Amino acid sequence: MTKAFRFVYGGIRVRDLRKSLDFYRNIMGMRVTRRRTMPHDGKFVGLRIPGSDQELELNWSLGEASSTKYKRGDEVDYIAFGVGDVKAAFEKLVSRGVEAAVSPSNAKGITEVYVKDLDDIWIELLNW
Repeated sequence: MTKAFRFVYGGIRVRDLRKSLDFYRNIMGMRVTRRRTMPHDGKFVGLRIPGSDQELELNWSLGEASSTKYKRGDEVDYIAFGVGDVKAAFEKLVSRGVEAAVSPSNAKGITEVYVKDLDDIWIELLNW
């Protein structure tokens, strides 16, 4: 049986990207795997513990780009799953009653889409 979904990474919202990056690198021993500035002027940094396949993504934005203001306990941004065919996985989930948050789009060769779980936590699907 082929696995349809594979957990790839989880993203958390941070208030101070530099301080959070220092914590996860220097205290937790994680290494930076990728960095990017997002179209809405937000930034993210991917981190991984050596030997692990999963990543932690630190997400920072200027507030306007976020759907809600920061408040303690609201830092879980989303979880991500890699799939072979993003659009097919999205259509399958929506056909099962899963609510779409962001329809499929293609940026820099990566197709990604977000759906919501029952508690409105966003789940990102991406080609991985």
